[in-house]
Amino acid sequence: MRAPLLAAGLVAALAACGHVVEEPSEWEREHEARLRPGEGSVELPPYPRDPQLIQFAVAAASEFRFFIDSASLSVEKDIVRYVLVARSPAGVDNVSFEGMRCTSGEVRIYAIGRDRAWTGKPGPWRTIEPRSLQRWHNALYREYFCPLRVPPASAREGVDALRRGGAR
Repeated sequence: MRAPLLAAGLVAALAACGHVVEEPSEWEREHEARLRPGEGSVELPPYPRDPQLIQFAVAAASEFRFFIDSASLSVEKDIVRYVLVARSPAGVDNVSFEGMRCTSGEVRIYAIGRDRAWTGKPGPWRTIEPRSLQRWHNALYREYFCPLRVPPASAREGVDALRRGGAR
């Protein structure tokens, strides 16, 4: 376990000295989960059903409506996981299973919904940008799931925040 930490420290030291740091090798990318401590495996939830969807407000002018599947909401350490449904005015659903890391303000997509099944593999953690086009992540982060960078104490507390229109 010390080797990856030493290697990371060496890369940081070289970068600080102005050296060019190479991108990780294909082997490093394939074995990233073993090289860095992470979340472990994440089980995909059942596909969302309309009766379990809770709509939440997004401040940006958008014709889309946004929902969280209440049955999918979970909280583990500082990560809130949920199924997001973005519904177009024509009634087409864009579905994704995501995680939000409250302490660092990051979001990750684990899988995309297609034909009522999950597809794809987990993407990287990305910083939630305050003025991004994906304003629903900002709304979820600041108003519902991670006010003051603190996650809900439980899934029930997260669901209650959605139903109330925001965390207390």
